[in-house]
Amino acid sequence: MIKDEFRWLLLIASLPTSGATVRMRLWRGIKALGCVALRDGAYLLVDWPQHADALADLAAQTNSEGGQAWVVDVVPRSVADNEAFQALFDRSSEYAEMNAGLNQARKALPSQTPAEIAKTLKRLRKERDALLRIDFFPNQASLDAEAAWADFEEAVNALLSPGEPQAQERPIPHLLRADYQGRTWATRRNLWVDRVASAWLIRRFIDSDAKFLWLDSPAQCPPDALGFDFNDAAFTHVDDKVTFEVLLDSFNIEMTPGMAKLAALIHALDVGGVVLPEAAGFEAILTGARARLNSDDALLAEIGAVLDSLYVHYNKEQAK
Repeated sequence: MIKDEFRWLLLIASLPTSGATVRMRLWRGIKALGCVALRDGAYLLVDWPQHADALADLAAQTNSEGGQAWVVDVVPRSVADNEAFQALFDRSSEYAEMNAGLNQARKALPSQTPAEIAKTLKRLRKERDALLRIDFFPNQASLDAEAAWADFEEAVNALLSPGEPQAQERPIPHLLRADYQGRTWATRRNLWVDRVASAWLIRRFIDSDAKFLWLDSPAQCPPDALGFDFNDAAFTHVDDKVTFEVLLDSFNIEMTPGMAKLAALIHALDVGGVVLPEAAGFEAILTGARARLNSDDALLAEIGAVLDSLYVHYNKEQAK
């Protein structure tokens, strides 16, 4: 017998012949968990604590609906047996299918509206996240898929937010808010995540009398305006920080729990990272507002109210 860490779970289920609904519910459950079918009615899964509880729930549900189900501990008798079990969970074919879908979706992007692009991104991200949850043994296929996903997101961002700045390597100076009052701030028009959040941050926490210019091109930025979120702007991406985070650091804005979560939300939606549960909803609201409103001033007012609400919510959430 090999070491205890090589342990597996086996769900054995016998379903009533007339129970199509029971069968479908069980199938959806084992698929979401990433089980491998050894044969009809026998489903293998890695023995992790959350898996044991989930399989126990599936077994209990099956029993309550007229079937019979048991969860059995399985310990391979040899390293070879364990490797054979592990090989059953190779997700290379699923990643290949995902990559093919990304390629097809990328070809269609230029002909889609911003709302359609955002919908496509949301759907494919949901599919990708579901696959990542059941990839228990990442390999080269998963690394290649991550690279393909990064390329796809870059293509999406290039269409939704053309002219996205390249990160600079430089120190972030600490500035006094008193020196930046009643100024004109300029960024690219057709606001997207980082730009609209940065404009909200400027008016809400830095310069309450700020005036904004929405530029067709960064080259149009007047010499006396404070540019943000474009290459060579006064405030733009630095190292691994997006413009929103650079502004936070530059003006030493208090990093309350709410502000920290907002920063994480904006960072993830702009350049990737750990995605908060609210991210999809915020992105959908922003996409819809961009399609519905005819000016960036109106967009800032509407999304600014959403950011106000999120900021208050996050602070209250952390205070509980």
